[in-house]
Amino acid sequence: MNSQGTSNRKVALVTGASRGIGRAIAVELARVNYDLMINYAVNEAAAQEAVAAIHAASERARIETCRGSVAQASDRENLVQKTRETFGRLDLLVNNAGISPGHRADLLDATVESFDQLIDVNLKGPYFLTQAVARWMIEQRTGGEISDYRPAIINITSVSAYAASPERGDYCVSKAGLSMMTKLYAARLAGDGINVYEIRPGVISTDMTAGVKEKYDGLIAEGLTPIRRWGTPEDVGLAVAAIATGMLPFSTGEVIDVDGGFHLRRL
Repeated sequence: MNSQGTSNRKVALVTGASRGIGRAIAVELARVNYDLMINYAVNEAAAQEAVAAIHAASERARIETCRGSVAQASDRENLVQKTRETFGRLDLLVNNAGISPGHRADLLDATVESFDQLIDVNLKGPYFLTQAVARWMIEQRTGGEISDYRPAIINITSVSAYAASPERGDYCVSKAGLSMMTKLYAARLAGDGINVYEIRPGVISTDMTAGVKEKYDGLIAEGLTPIRRWGTPEDVGLAVAAIATGMLPFSTGEVIDVDGGFHLRRL
């Protein structure tokens, strides 16, 4: 800690970091010399496995965990407060926590309960967590206690932000909203020196996609993506690390596709 009680090492808060994409993001951030607050909703064992994986990638990284659902206001407040008390600073927020529908349902059979749950976790949670973190980041910038302070916020969305899947409309709507949220915060925070980015993964091999592996194996083989392989959580982690190391200083509101070229329209 320096004389103001603030570490000289950069700090990242990653939501939903106990497994999958979130864990890979945390590992890559540790490799580029970030300390980490790992948020998880339920699975403490998975969170500890994530801590072990991060330590394996970087012995220097300081890692703390915080259980809580981003959908709950009290949990969001506790997450920010614990980060503040533990590290004294925050340089990067990665809004990664997200859920998929419990079961896929045609739009005409979709339920209010599923819609509300996905919006709460995938959109409302990051929307208001970002609000709280942005206020703190502005305070840190104006306080002048951290030299060369260049904070950033990254939202992990999905190709479902624009690719319509009528059997999981609630998920698509939540990710489309998160994409717009990126633009809104990018426009609002640029004047405060805070860049905001959207990383848009495609077909990524995780627990969430395990149930549709056979389907996408076939589609990828047939050319669904120009790069004919599944994406990995590490692919997404590397994109986050590029932003975290300051490689895109003159970009904000930018969408970074990590999708093997799925977004390309081909004839």
